[in-house]
Amino acid sequence: MTTGKRMSTTVPRANSPLHAPDEQFGEQAWIEVIQKMDEVYNELLQYEVALEEKNAALEDSHQFIESVLSSMSDILLVCDRHGSIVEVNASLAHIVGKSAKELEETSIYDLFFDDAQRTRARTMFARVVHEGLSDIEFFLRSGDGSTVPVSMNCTPRLSQTGKLIGMVVTGRPVGELQRAYQALRQAHDDLKRTQGQLLHAEKMVSLGRLVAGVAHELNNPISFVLGNVLSLQRYAQRLERYLGAVHATDCAEDAALQAVRQELRIDRILSDMPVLIEGMVEGAERTRDIVDALKRFSAIDKTSPEEVRLNDVVERSVRWVTQSASAHFVVDVDVPPDLVCTGSSGQLQQVVMNLVQNACDATADQERPRLRISGGCESGMVCLRFTDNGPGIAAENLSRLFEPFFTTKQVGQGTGLGLSISYGIVERHGGRLSAANPASGGAEFSLCLPATKADSDHPR
Repeated sequence: MTTGKRMSTTVPRANSPLHAPDEQFGEQAWIEVIQKMDEVYNELLQYEVALEEKNAALEDSHQFIESVLSSMSDILLVCDRHGSIVEVNASLAHIVGKSAKELEETSIYDLFFDDAQRTRARTMFARVVHEGLSDIEFFLRSGDGSTVPVSMNCTPRLSQTGKLIGMVVTGRPVGELQRAYQALRQAHDDLKRTQGQLLHAEKMVSLGRLVAGVAHELNNPISFVLGNVLSLQRYAQRLERYLGAVHATDCAEDAALQAVRQELRIDRILSDMPVLIEGMVEGAERTRDIVDALKRFSAIDKTSPEEVRLNDVVERSVRWVTQSASAHFVVDVDVPPDLVCTGSSGQLQQVVMNLVQNACDATADQERPRLRISGGCESGMVCLRFTDNGPGIAAENLSRLFEPFFTTKQVGQGTGLGLSISYGIVERHGGRLSAANPASGGAEFSLCLPATKADSDHPR
């Protein structure tokens, strides 16, 4: 049985020592939570900054790819495994006359010109996964309905597991390839022409030195011969006068002396001697002229320009060629004596000699081979025209006459360098060399060079 005592209960105060550990634990937990929140917030900030940097890099990469695709002159097309277009570049859109948006989700085979091309493309593209395509020519339909030949390449587009997910097609219009090939061929032809000219220049330098030495060696004996022949001519005149005086005196009645005179044919000798001596003088003078021409020719590499009288150049060139040509070959020269230009006399003589020799060869089969050389001044240029009566130049050869190593002569009769070298010489002189077939027949070469001021002031 319980007593009537009341049990008392003690309620601890808030600041009682019994609650001190719980309060300390709560504060520490909140501090750790706040620290974790700070760490997470910092991580979120760093992640956001990195994400923004990656987004900027991705945007730059996207813009770079778009700029590359839009600036490509070749066409580029990406499609899925069923041939549905996913992406095209501006070059393809320009060719087919549609925008990139209009081409998306359409079939790649709709780009081809006709059903035959579509069937061929389906057959070819079916082999892409195994071997790919390289430089296959197809015909596309342009925006105006015309055909555009395109050389295409096609490669498979694979997933990470190696599964075919589409195709990447690139190509270039064949017209651009042809222009590139033509430019390459032209560069190659120019290189060949330059090599030929350099080779010829080296040969001409060596030939010039040889000719200069030969001309120098010939000059001295020819001078002696000419001087001695002129002296002999004077002595012959004196002897003729002496013999005339002897036979006019008392000895004229001497029968024995008259017999000796007739036996030795003195009268015939006296009549033939002037002709013989004149022939020797003419031959020596012609030899002297040839030596002089050799000296001029040996100056082929002379760099300093000089005043050149084309009449003299033509005269020397014609004389050189006709000496070894057929006796039937006739050259009519109608060149004014005051036709003057500036340049190298030796080089221009080489050009004129080549043109005269070509005319001689071209007219060899004619009954009366003939060449007419005329000259005049036209629009500040001095011009020489070489017109022959040969068969003319074939139309397909007119554009190739001045190409190196091109010749219509038989093997062994021509190198194909003469006209090419002549063209280069005239071009370096600031002139032009051309060929044509005049209406009157035959062939005509025109050589025009810049006239000197004095000559251009008096056009003819």
